[in-house]
Amino acid sequence: MSSPVRPRPGSAPGAVICGAGISGLAAAAFLARAGWDVSVVDHAPGPRTQGYMIDFFGPGWQAAGELGVLATLRERGYRVPRVDYVDATGKPTASLPVERLSAAYADRLTSIMRPDIELTLREALPGNVRLRYGTTVTAVSQDAHAVTATLSDGSTETADLLVGADGVHSQIRALAFGPEADFMKYLGFHVAAFKFHDPRLAALVTNRYAVTDTRNESLFFYALRDGTVSVMAVCRNADAALPADPRTELRRRCARLAWIRPQALDECPGDVYYDQVAQIVMPRWRANRVIMLGDAAGAVSLLAGQGASLGMAGAFVLADELARAGAGGRSVQTALAAFEDRWHPRVLGFQKTGAAAAQWFVPATPLASWMRRAAIKATAVPLAGRLVGTAVVGKAGAAL
Repeated sequence: MSSPVRPRPGSAPGAVICGAGISGLAAAAFLARAGWDVSVVDHAPGPRTQGYMIDFFGPGWQAAGELGVLATLRERGYRVPRVDYVDATGKPTASLPVERLSAAYADRLTSIMRPDIELTLREALPGNVRLRYGTTVTAVSQDAHAVTATLSDGSTETADLLVGADGVHSQIRALAFGPEADFMKYLGFHVAAFKFHDPRLAALVTNRYAVTDTRNESLFFYALRDGTVSVMAVCRNADAALPADPRTELRRRCARLAWIRPQALDECPGDVYYDQVAQIVMPRWRANRVIMLGDAAGAVSLLAGQGASLGMAGAFVLADELARAGAGGRSVQTALAAFEDRWHPRVLGFQKTGAAAAQWFVPATPLASWMRRAAIKATAVPLAGRLVGTAVVGKAGAAL
């Protein structure tokens, strides 16, 4: 039996956050601004540069406003006018005006590269937040008074709270709740993302999303301001296991696709981002003084388009409940229970929409492809456009 841990000295409450992605950085910013002593660790050697374009909207918009980063997100983001589904020659087979898809969100939407959101949140961190890369949590012990995280460099951090914000493949979840297999719901897809610099190809996809109108495998292209092309590949796969050589597997799966596919895949780097498309479904997120957050707690899936938003919003709700508990003289455990009661049902709702929306992105049959084109054409009718938008990205939802 491990010896009891004791509270970290000092008057300010302390938090250790595992994961320097969107959820972890947002939680660090909110908690530090509320007077918490915050330490963030991440196993990566430094900030991630590989990533993909996401649509940021929904509940995270309010949270970003609370942090004062909306102007920066808009500046770094893009206003994408349409999504073009293209044939083997690059000719559009169907076009979806984005404003119809996002009508429920008015102007509260921007498309932005995931690394740029993380950069914005790092810049928003108060100066007293300790951010350590190349370090992760290897063991957790706790009692009624505090929680201690043993780190990969042999040091320990004792605090009032440990936040597991380390993504779908969370180490904190494995240590505090059990193996990943107990909580992962594989959705039947693999996804890859990379970017490369080619102004000529960028000109072909500028000012729009260009998506191959194909079945079982599909490529998504977008041009960035510097002449870089952002590429995302989504492939149906009955096997959740990841390949030993992701780049070779990606080239094999997408070999039949045409248009600018050959040039794009020739530029695929060896360190391509590659993962399963999956959800994390947990019956509970808290274990005494450990709380799961963001994708580590309730990933909706990369294809649902709400992970970043929910991660930032969840960080806001967590900090809000901790502030309420502190003001009322209640315990951290009481605050974590209130956070879970308030936020878990919202996330479950988005997960339901996300599982259904994943099928939209890469149809499996000719009929499914035809139905997608028909649905896109139907968005010319305003009410139908809002219904399609809600089906794909979910409802805007109530205020946080």
